[in-house]
Amino acid sequence: MRLYEYEGKLLFSKAGMKIPGQTLLRTPEDAERAAPGAKYPVVLKAQVLVGGRGKAGGVKVAKNPEEFVRYAKEILGMTIKGEKVVAVLAADYVQIDRELYLSIIVDRSTRKYMILHSDKGGIDIEEVARQSPEHIFRTPFDPFVGVKEYHAREVTRNLGLDKSFIPIVLDMLRRMHEGVMLHYNADLVEINPLAVSGSTLVPVDAKVTIDDNAPEQVVSELKEVLGRDPSEGEVHEFNYVKLDGYVGIIGNGAGLTMATMDEVQYFGGKPADFLDIGGGAERDIVMDATKLLLSDPDVKAIFVNILGGITRCDEVASGIVEALNKSGSKKPIVIRLVGTNEEEGRRILEKAGISYYTEMDEAARAAVKAAGVAM
Repeated sequence: MRLYEYEGKLLFSKAGMKIPGQTLLRTPEDAERAAPGAKYPVVLKAQVLVGGRGKAGGVKVAKNPEEFVRYAKEILGMTIKGEKVVAVLAADYVQIDRELYLSIIVDRSTRKYMILHSDKGGIDIEEVARQSPEHIFRTPFDPFVGVKEYHAREVTRNLGLDKSFIPIVLDMLRRMHEGVMLHYNADLVEINPLAVSGSTLVPVDAKVTIDDNAPEQVVSELKEVLGRDPSEGEVHEFNYVKLDGYVGIIGNGAGLTMATMDEVQYFGGKPADFLDIGGGAERDIVMDATKLLLSDPDVKAIFVNILGGITRCDEVASGIVEALNKSGSKKPIVIRLVGTNEEEGRRILEKAGISYYTEMDEAARAAVKAAGVAM
């Protein structure tokens, strides 16, 4: 379950993190009422569940009430990557000295949490991974132990911050982990950009995804905090970001999906997307994800990398086969299946005449080759 930026920031605030002041505008009338009392300049941001809103004109800085109303009305009328803008967030302007990236993800491949961070923020982390992988850092930690000072020291050093930021980084990471990740059963808590503003750090943006299998009491609390059911109204039942490559990527878990992208790049390929089906994905979700990439003309081959825990390999295999049958596509698809019900999953693939791999590096190499890239 993906949350809008303003919702992620609400959870940050509930966890005790300081966020820029914000006002949600759902209608042009909301903008007209809010404009006279706004503190200028103010940033107006489209609220959508897809990336690329800045490039699409969905983020503007208003310097006066007239611009505030005009920009808000323009953004409210926009559709970005097929998704209608549901609201505009009017956020206090932040003086940014540097832009960083900071997130905590569930890394199902290691059964740990991962602090994914970069000294290059403000752009998609997938783009950084593709263009400057040396600027991406990973710090794993045991979710039962939590974030310790030595974790914060490592992150602070990697981000190129002065030692005086260590307690600030430690406090932020603990609130992200304990106050959001654990409290709301999140599988991704992301700040991009995380702004260095003077002697402090400010979360300028927020991306939070909640585990689809979160307990009912968590969902009920989210409904109360957010004023809506977060499981309703999603564009997809998976996390998807389109990139400019040609090797389609499907994984389960943000950590594994990122690692899959890294492998494809290692063998000379360019990922066409970041697509995380999440934990416990059933056949229909896998089918929809596969059909999405099969229908993308930029995708020359698809690499499905599944490490089954609560995700069952037989459900994944069934979804892939059904997508291929319904689409009639002959696009190459390379599959790695390991984990729960993998033998049954492989039988389903074999019956459909589809080969599979058990090793990620072999599968990544095959996917790049299938896309027509010389090795």
